[in-house]
Amino acid sequence: MSGRQHRETEIARRVRARGLAVGRTSAQIAEEIHEACTGQFSTTRIKAHRLAYGIALADVIEQVRALFERDAKPMPGIGETLLSAYESGLKRPGPEYLHYLCTVYRVEPIALGFDSPCICGHGHRMPGVLTSEVVKDRSSPAPERELVLHPMGPDPDAEEDENILRRTLLSLLHTDTNLAEQLEGPVLGACEGIRRRMDETMVSATVSAAMLDQWEEATLSFGRQYTTTAPLRLLCDVMLELSAVRTAMARRQPIDLQERLCRMAAQLAGLSGMIMINLGDHRLARSFFRTGRTAADETGDRALRAWICARESLVPLYFGDAREALTLAKKSRDLAGSTPCPAQAMAPVVEARALATMAATDNNKEIVDQARRALARARSAFAHMKPEDKEDLAFGYTEKQLYFYQGDVLTKLGQTIEAEVVLDQALDKYEDHVLDQTLIRLDQAHCRLIDGDVKEAVAIGIKALTLLGDEYLTDFIVRPALALEQAIMSRDADAPRIGEFRALIRRPRQATLKGGG
Repeated sequence: MSGRQHRETEIARRVRARGLAVGRTSAQIAEEIHEACTGQFSTTRIKAHRLAYGIALADVIEQVRALFERDAKPMPGIGETLLSAYESGLKRPGPEYLHYLCTVYRVEPIALGFDSPCICGHGHRMPGVLTSEVVKDRSSPAPERELVLHPMGPDPDAEEDENILRRTLLSLLHTDTNLAEQLEGPVLGACEGIRRRMDETMVSATVSAAMLDQWEEATLSFGRQYTTTAPLRLLCDVMLELSAVRTAMARRQPIDLQERLCRMAAQLAGLSGMIMINLGDHRLARSFFRTGRTAADETGDRALRAWICARESLVPLYFGDAREALTLAKKSRDLAGSTPCPAQAMAPVVEARALATMAATDNNKEIVDQARRALARARSAFAHMKPEDKEDLAFGYTEKQLYFYQGDVLTKLGQTIEAEVVLDQALDKYEDHVLDQTLIRLDQAHCRLIDGDVKEAVAIGIKALTLLGDEYLTDFIVRPALALEQAIMSRDADAPRIGEFRALIRRPRQATLKGGG
């Protein structure tokens, strides 16, 4: 035992002795050990419970094995190394191991530091394991009906997908090295695995209202981080939360709880689709939006369904099919109906952007007029949105988003004077969003190019890409940058500093961060 571990154990031993002397329970002692040790030793809650009992890793392993034997199950593969990984936070126990660890310590998963509900669906505060037989509590009044439990077996694939994402998070937090070769396939495969299992269990759990509150707050928090956190880092967090929600949906919930879970599943899947756009994987983006639609349909919430559809319309818009984007945007507007909601403003803006893209090639006055009318509808809908929706960049629609997309439409329509005013307003408001800052500057460069100032267009393009960190240099950014390069080259192939601009576009970047959203 190292000196650090020895000091941790000594402190825990003193806390345990004092707690036993005054009659505290093991769970209360574990909480005190966690408070006393976590600041100095990063002691996890699950480790605090073992220290509260004053036992070694081997003792816990033997208890788990004894419980498996009692339930006539094959001996588990859990050992001291794996349990130590759980206690250090490097791994998370699968559903079955978590159940038996909760049984050993006689607490719920949340007390051990894990948000997921236990597969048994019952409390662990009394001795013994609840198996898949009929459960009766003879010390309480007869229940209205008996509850038969059907424990889930361990899902090695699900655990491995989650562990891949956790390892990615640890790597992103603790190293600056290029992770492209190790992470591209496994990370995207893990994301697809979690999304697929969510589809499989969508209709097939009971979870406490307090836990749902925590998950809903986490979902909103991820939405707030969408503008400030690098895509791959946020993706890992969101996918782990989505996996936890999926676990809770493994059995049918009461209607009110099921609806809340489906809402979170829709929001997390939609947010995952948005991040996949940022990572340049339009196939997975579409898959996540499809999962989001399935979950949203379960809620019956037209506004949520319209939001998913509006966000999905960005996939074809950013990846080259303006007509499909227009179709999806109109579908979103129809879903929203007359209910004031974010999609009522977002959908017509996407319509306007798609129409403006089409007008740039067709040069059709009617299309230009349609784009302007769509912008007018968006501004009118935005004025009637709820104040809280106007502050939410991910699940709502903000004023700065409206400015940015208006500027983009006006730029594509060639109306540069009005576009530059709106883009300047948007840039002032986007202090915390690196990707959109870059896109705004690229639009500004296009405006200067349309006005004939090639030198200034190149300078703005260089500034935009210079301020962009390598982790944000995605296909989402590279596509419009290449379009600007092509437009500049067609005007003046020998423009000053054009070589510098081209080099910035083609500078090395991580293969895991291939797109935008």
